[in-house]
This record gives sequence, C-alpha cells and structure tokens, in this order.
Amino acid sequence: MERPELPLPQLHAFVVLAEELHFGRAATRLGIAQPPLSQQIRRLEDKVGHELFSREPGRVALTSAGRELLPAARRVLTDLADGLAAARAVGSGQAGRLRIGFAASLALTVLPGLLRTFRERFPDVHLDIHEMTTAPQIAALRDKTIDIGLLREPPADEAELNFETVLTEPFVAVLPSTHPLAAQRTVPLAQLANSPFVLLPRTVGPQLHDRITGLCTAAGFTPRVVQSAVEWQTVCALVEAGLGVSLAPASIRRIRLKGVAFRRIDAGAVRTRVAVGWRKNDRNPLVASLLSTISEDPPGKP
Repeated sequence: MERPELPLPQLHAFVVLAEELHFGRAATRLGIAQPPLSQQIRRLEDKVGHELFSREPGRVALTSAGRELLPAARRVLTDLADGLAAARAVGSGQAGRLRIGFAASLALTVLPGLLRTFRERFPDVHLDIHEMTTAPQIAALRDKTIDIGLLREPPADEAELNFETVLTEPFVAVLPSTHPLAAQRTVPLAQLANSPFVLLPRTVGPQLHDRITGLCTAAGFTPRVVQSAVEWQTVCALVEAGLGVSLAPASIRRIRLKGVAFRRIDAGAVRTRVAVGWRKNDRNPLVASLLSTISEDPPGKP
C-alpha cells in the first residue's frame, strides 16, 4: 500500500495545535490566522483518513489517531531541523569530514600544532588522517581520495594542484654515533664521499631525493646508496645499525635513538620545503577552513 505524503507545514501545524489544544493560541504561535490553520489540519486529516482532533465547544482534544501520529510528527520535524543545521554547518566549513595526507616526518613538526589549532576552531569536523609519502599524496589528491596533503618538496609544475609553502628547514647529517665525524659540530659534506648512504627511494619523493643527491653532487661526489627505506624512522634505525649515513630534514633530530648522531652540515643554507597541497578549484569549504587556519597561524612562526 502506498504511503501518503505528509507535507511538513501541515505536520508543524498539527504539532503546535497538539501542544496548545486551542486553535487561537496555536494560530498565534504559527503567525497565521485561525482559518488557514483549520484548513491545514483538515488537509492533514484527509491524508491520514481519520480525524486527529475532536472539536467540541470550548474544548479541543487529540483523538487516538492524533495521539499515535504526534510522536512520529515530532521526530520528523526534529530530524529535519537537525539535518538543516548539519547541512548549514557543512556548507559553511564548520562541520563534516576532511581527509588529510601527511608525510611521517611532519608528525615531528607541522602536524600536531596544526591539527590541535584546527580542532579548537572547528570541533565538529571529523579529521581522517592518512600517513603517506609525497608521491602517493600527489596521486591521492588527483584521485580525490584525500582533500589536503602535507608533504615535502612538491613538484614544480602541477596542472591540477596548488601548493603553498608552510615551513622550510635545513638538512642535517645522520651518522652512527661511532662515526669519526660524529665528534664534530658541523660536518663538511665532502667528507662523507666515501661513506655508504641510506636514503629514501626516489619513487616516494622524487624532489626530496633529488635535493639530497644534489647536495652531494655540489660537494663533489655521488652518494653510494647501499640501502633504501620509505620512512625516516627506518632510515635512522639502519644508520644506528651501522649500514651507512644519511642526509635528512633537521626535524628528524626529534627521533631519539642512542646510536645516532645528528650534525649540521656545511651546506646549511640549503633548505627543504614543506608545503600544503590541494586541488585547484576545490569548493569544499573544509579545505578553505584548513587553509585559513594555516594562514592565520603559520606552523613556522615563532
């Protein structure tokens, strides 16, 4: 059997009258005259097929059909009000779900403060966080499986994406604590020419890999890579194990390993770039909310 459609204005009028049990007071609450209110109730009763109110001189009461309808009518109106409020919050960038990709090393610098500030400003936004290296983040942004990327060394020319620098930091040498150069405060990069290297593979971050190998080239040598690792934590662990040395962003010093020494390098003017990335022409208001948070409270400010 086909269910009758119940117009929302009639349900609203019904609930108000059920609460007042007086046509005059109900009409005043609704901001209409009594005749239009009576017509709304009659139309609703026609759709239900039964009277919802008994009408006697000086007395209005709910019928058994009216008592049955009242809880459902209230639920419908409450659900609608909640839905409208939620839609307004999402549409204004105050609520909803935001998918963020981030490079693991940024959990040591940019990410905690940014997420804390964003959550304080937008507590009703659900954050869906994904740890990803740079190349997978670029692909995920293009495929629309994440909305925002926090990454290192984004590509220079990208037709579909925007990037904005949020932080730069120098590189440091990552050495076994037993390495002869670990005793120095600053390491001349050329003195690492004969050391084996542990590096991130180029496939996970082409620009960062090229920046590191470019530092070595500028110092007069090509690094002899003996081991690759996708995450900096693993790179440091392999260095601690004595497999080689590495060059890394300075924030990696926050990875505390007893057998690893982090030292400044003489190419300290060269810095690595941390950027936020998003799709061009993305109209998701939550993306704009996160970008405004970064703009108003930059991660690199003192």
